[in-house]
Amino acid sequence: MAQAAAVAKPPAPPRRRRASATPRRLPYLLIAPAALLMLGFIAYPVLSVFYYSLQNYNPTKPWRNGYAGFDNFVQAFTRDPQFWHTLTFSAKWVVVEVGLQLLLGLALALIVNQTFVGRALGRALVFSPWAVSGVLTSAIWVLLYNSQTGITRYLADMGIGSYGTSWLSDTSTVFPAAIVADLWRGVPFFAILILADLQSVSKDLYEAAEVDGASRLKQFWHITLPHLKDAIVLSTLLRAVWEFNNVDLLYTLTGGGPAGETTTLPLYIANTSVDAHNFGYASALTTVAFVILLFFSMVYLRLSKFGGEDK
Repeated sequence: MAQAAAVAKPPAPPRRRRASATPRRLPYLLIAPAALLMLGFIAYPVLSVFYYSLQNYNPTKPWRNGYAGFDNFVQAFTRDPQFWHTLTFSAKWVVVEVGLQLLLGLALALIVNQTFVGRALGRALVFSPWAVSGVLTSAIWVLLYNSQTGITRYLADMGIGSYGTSWLSDTSTVFPAAIVADLWRGVPFFAILILADLQSVSKDLYEAAEVDGASRLKQFWHITLPHLKDAIVLSTLLRAVWEFNNVDLLYTLTGGGPAGETTTLPLYIANTSVDAHNFGYASALTTVAFVILLFFSMVYLRLSKFGGEDK
C-alpha cells in the first residue's frame, strides 16, 4: 500500500477559468447610451433631409405634396439661376475669407509667439474675438457700419466720403464690409491653432539653422512651415466648411442683400425653407451642399496628404 501511494499520480493542475468577455465589453457598454443619442440626433436629421429631397413638401400647399423623384435636383441645376448665383458667391466667400484669415492668423501667431513685454495681454486681445458669437459679432459691426453713428459718420467729419453713406446697402462696398466683419472673428481661430503648433517646434532646430548661416526667411520656409503643415491643412478645411455654411453673420449683417449680392447657398436654403416653406426643394439644395462639401473635403485631404510624411 505504501509503495502504491508513493507512485500515485500527482494531482491534476487546476483548470483555468475562461476569461470573461464582460470586462472587454464594459467600455463599449458605458459609451453605448451616448453613442445611441448621438446617432439619433445626427443620423435621423440627415436621413430626413435625404427623404424630403425626393418629395414635394410645402405645409402651406398640402395638395401639392407627394413623391417628386429627382425633380427638385433637376430644378436646381437647370431651372433655378439663383442656385448657381448663391453657389458661386459661396465659393468666392470661402476662398477670400479662408485665404485672408490664414495669412493674418499666421502672422499674428508668429508675432505673439515671440517674447515681449505684455505678451499674455497681447495674446488675450488677439484671441478674444473668437469667444464672441456670430450674431453678437454682426450686431457690433452693424453699429460700426451705421450711417448715422458709425465709421462712415466719422470719416465724413474728416472730409472722407459723404454723410449718410451705408456700406452695407451699396453693392460695391457690401462684400468688402462683410469680409472685414468676418475677418475680425475668424482670424483668431487660425492664430490659436497655429500658435499651439508653434509651441511644439524644437528650438534646437532654429539654433542649428543659425549656426549653418540660414536666414530668418529660410528658417521659416524650411522649418516652421513644414512643421505647421498638418495644422494649416486641418484649420483651413474646418474653416472652409464653416464659412461655406455661414448663415448667422451674413443673415444678421446684410440679410443676403442688397439685391441678393451676399446670399450664400446655406442662406438661400434657409430662406427657401423658413420663408417660402418649400422644405422639399430646400432639402434637395441641402443634399447638394452636403455632397459638394464631402467631395471637396476628400479631394483636399488627398491632395494635401494630411497626416502623411513629406518626401
